[in-house]
Amino acid sequence: MAVAELAGETDFAGWRKAARAFRLAGVEPAAARFRVAGAADNGLLFDMAPPAEPGPGQRPMETEFTVPRAFVDVAQEVILHRSADRFDLMYRLLWRLRDEPDLMKVVSDVDVGDAMERAKNVSRASHKMKAFVRFRMIEDEAGEAYVAWFEPAHRVLEKTSGFFVRRFTTMRWSILTPDGSCFWDGAALTFGPAATAADAPQDDEIEEFWKTYYASTFNPARLKVKTMQGEMPKQYWKNLPEASLIPGLVAASRERTEIMVAAPHSEPNARLSKAIARQARDGAYDEGFVASTLEELRHGVQACRRCELWRDATQGVCGEGPSRAATLMIVGEQPGDQEDLAGRPFVGPAGQVLDEALAEAGIDRSGVYVTNAVKHFKHQPRGKRRLHKTPVASEISACRWWLDQERRLVRPRVVLALGATAAFAVLNRKVAVTAERGTALPLPDGSIGMVTVHPSYLLRLPDEEARQRERAAFVVDLKRVRATIVTRQNSVAD
Repeated sequence: MAVAELAGETDFAGWRKAARAFRLAGVEPAAARFRVAGAADNGLLFDMAPPAEPGPGQRPMETEFTVPRAFVDVAQEVILHRSADRFDLMYRLLWRLRDEPDLMKVVSDVDVGDAMERAKNVSRASHKMKAFVRFRMIEDEAGEAYVAWFEPAHRVLEKTSGFFVRRFTTMRWSILTPDGSCFWDGAALTFGPAATAADAPQDDEIEEFWKTYYASTFNPARLKVKTMQGEMPKQYWKNLPEASLIPGLVAASRERTEIMVAAPHSEPNARLSKAIARQARDGAYDEGFVASTLEELRHGVQACRRCELWRDATQGVCGEGPSRAATLMIVGEQPGDQEDLAGRPFVGPAGQVLDEALAEAGIDRSGVYVTNAVKHFKHQPRGKRRLHKTPVASEISACRWWLDQERRLVRPRVVLALGATAAFAVLNRKVAVTAERGTALPLPDGSIGMVTVHPSYLLRLPDEEARQRERAAFVVDLKRVRATIVTRQNSVAD
């Protein structure tokens, strides 16, 4: 029996070197054995090192041979599997590949199918690790750090660690498993010895907030227990803080669903629906309609049928601010969910970001007229939520007719477009926001156009460092707008 000793359970390089030596020496699969150093294994009586030359009864082989990349890829996955015979399976395939070079394409082959299935199980274990690792915060001499305990179905810690580096680059964290541990200090990833659950913190303050959030988003009407257990197997529940809530939520799901079904549906705003219908009937809007005041413009927008967005929106949302000679007009993309319900622009989270940034840039909000390139909320339903959808070019062009009338009535000195949609509406061309942000662009009516990002972009950034950096850049753009306004005012005074 020829025996090769590997440095560890996932020592692919060691297995590859030993298996190659076995194959070149003609050691048949039944006579080859792979053993992990330090494992509880006393060996066999007749174990021997791999022969350098073919031994008695062994076929001499060529000194070089190659295997397809498909085999290497599968073998790198299979070695992470917890099965004890994985080394033997891989060597059987390697042995056969000399005489069957296309073996890896024969998925009906028993050995190939077995290897493919084990590789799939390893990939699934890596996916589950990404989904079910839960960090808990601790404090050490360097400040905040995060530690997670996880028991993967297979030995996928090193394979999956890169995901956490990319996902949590700005955090210091550790992941502890029974197979080993990994540590990220913000600059380098290192690996350490195996750990136990007792080495990890058991809870933290954030956990209670997470459990509250999880319970509040649990939808009993969509509960499918078998599907949930398929995606979140019970073997992982003991390490998930929210798992303690699941039995109670499942038990109460029937009663909660019945209450939801029995609740009366919400009625649309009857007064608003009648007003819009009356305006449409009375011809408040037609293709030749030209508003003489912003109030007339608002009535016209309610009856607008220039595109199909009016069908699903609650109401049209015009701008608000000074009715004449505003120093600045700010143009966003379209009303959001809260703006659609309130009938006012920039009253949601993005509006709050904008107001704070304007104040920091020294721009008087009372002198600003805020509006949107598109006047109706474009969205798609997702459960009880209405998710934003970006308007297409034809919808922006159809609504430019209303934006042009707003500009004619308000007569701003500077028009600031927030994001690519607003820039397209104001400049009538596609704009690379990052390339043209902060630049003064002359407009045909004599005003100055400028472009920056939409404040909702700042809300979508994944980490605090990026948010602070981009918010600072946003404020710099607003300060440029303020400087342009001052320059325009001075030139008029002269």
